[in-house]
Amino acid sequence: MAANPGFQLSLDLKGRPCLVLGGDEEAADKVERLLHAGAKVTVVSPTLNEPLRKLAAAAKILHRGRTFQMTDAQGVSLVINTLKGDVDFAKTLYELSLKERFVLCSVDHPHESTAMLPAMVRQGHLRMAISTSGMAPALAGRLRQDLEPVFDQEFHAYLDWLGKLREEILKSEEDAEKRRAVLKGAVEGFKLSAKIEYPKGWLEQRKKSWMPVFLIACRPIQPVLSVTSSHT
Repeated sequence: MAANPGFQLSLDLKGRPCLVLGGDEEAADKVERLLHAGAKVTVVSPTLNEPLRKLAAAAKILHRGRTFQMTDAQGVSLVINTLKGDVDFAKTLYELSLKERFVLCSVDHPHESTAMLPAMVRQGHLRMAISTSGMAPALAGRLRQDLEPVFDQEFHAYLDWLGKLREEILKSEEDAEKRRAVLKGAVEGFKLSAKIEYPKGWLEQRKKSWMPVFLIACRPIQPVLSVTSSHT
């Protein structure tokens, strides 16, 4: 599979209609992210899991208890398709996205999508997107799991303090250079430290792939005898 780094940006979906196809855990995760973004979410699926049923009962999402119809996508900004295995449906949905001009992410079909969803680390106002350009989604998910505990409640409070400080300095200081100096000073000394531990499978593979190079590098150099002959 060819890598596709894409172009990372953040969509402003506050108050915008968005559609999620599917009713399982994958769909619930995407719905939660959309609700955090302030989107108006409609879920199309004959069945819903427990978290989605609770959201529908609380009127936080709109549920259409049936399979997808073409008219469902009219006027929406984003469609997230979590239905897996149906390539023909993903292709049809992709063609519809070009016609209706909505952003489409089919989770299991990146080639039939106009956008990709990176793994997301979330703590308070922090949003850290992690992408492996489609090469190793499992690694992106693992990075998210390992990074989330790093950004704890103290980090949440620190980020809130930075936001309030920025608001105050924007109101009280007219000089842009002084504002930048204060805000830069507020993050001076902040540092994220990390150590990567690789799995056994990769360490064994690395050893195999590097061994021929190591043997060549360590091979004794044979002396070269150069003989010239001149005839007079």
